[in-house]
Amino acid sequence: MKKILILHMRPENETCESEFESILRVGKINREFVDRIRAEQVENHQIHLDNYSAIIAGGSPFDVSCPEEKKTATQRNIESFFNSLFDQLITMDFPFLGICSGNGLLGNYYGTTISTKYSEPIGSINVTLSEEGEKDPLLIGLPKRFLALAGHKEACDEVPSNAVLLASSPACPVQMFRIKKNIYAAQFHPEADEDEFILRIKIYKNHGYFHPEQADELISNLKNVQTPVPKEILRRFVSRYQ
Repeated sequence: MKKILILHMRPENETCESEFESILRVGKINREFVDRIRAEQVENHQIHLDNYSAIIAGGSPFDVSCPEEKKTATQRNIESFFNSLFDQLITMDFPFLGICSGNGLLGNYYGTTISTKYSEPIGSINVTLSEEGEKDPLLIGLPKRFLALAGHKEACDEVPSNAVLLASSPACPVQMFRIKKNIYAAQFHPEADEDEFILRIKIYKNHGYFHPEQADELISNLKNVQTPVPKEILRRFVSRYQ
């Protein structure tokens, strides 16, 4: 059995490890069949796609829409890494699921404007499937409307060229899209639960997602929030491509 490759972009060890464990737990992935790469720690890393069955890319605190001159060397390395990866996997229609930053990086690669126009505060959101979404293999049979966890400073302004819009939310029109048959991106976090988001609120308190004094209120609002449908989407992705 080929492995699933999990790509991280979080410089903080605590959030990176927590994200990894969340993806394994929610996706029901046996860690023996997983490789992982911390993209923020490598340069010019060549991925041999023949070794893998699918790729899952997590989130990050970096903003694609940040002016180029203000991007750190780490962020520029991450973007170069993913652009090189997209050159390969899009040609092959290789199974890929980009989460949050993975969504922005993929949209940016396709030339879609990424901006703060459709940002969403950290917390639960209402997601609605499009007509195409209701027919998609990962989403078919799921509720047309469902709760998800999200929190992002930027998003795709419009659906990437040649992509299919799968889901939207009131504040963010491009919540999930698909390119070709097997390349997916979601602005919301299918891997996350209450505890995962509480950790991220604490770690990213001063990263511009919210006013620091709002942290306690945001944590309180997450209590007992259940998001089973996004978790099912991640499980379906893993099950389909593992």
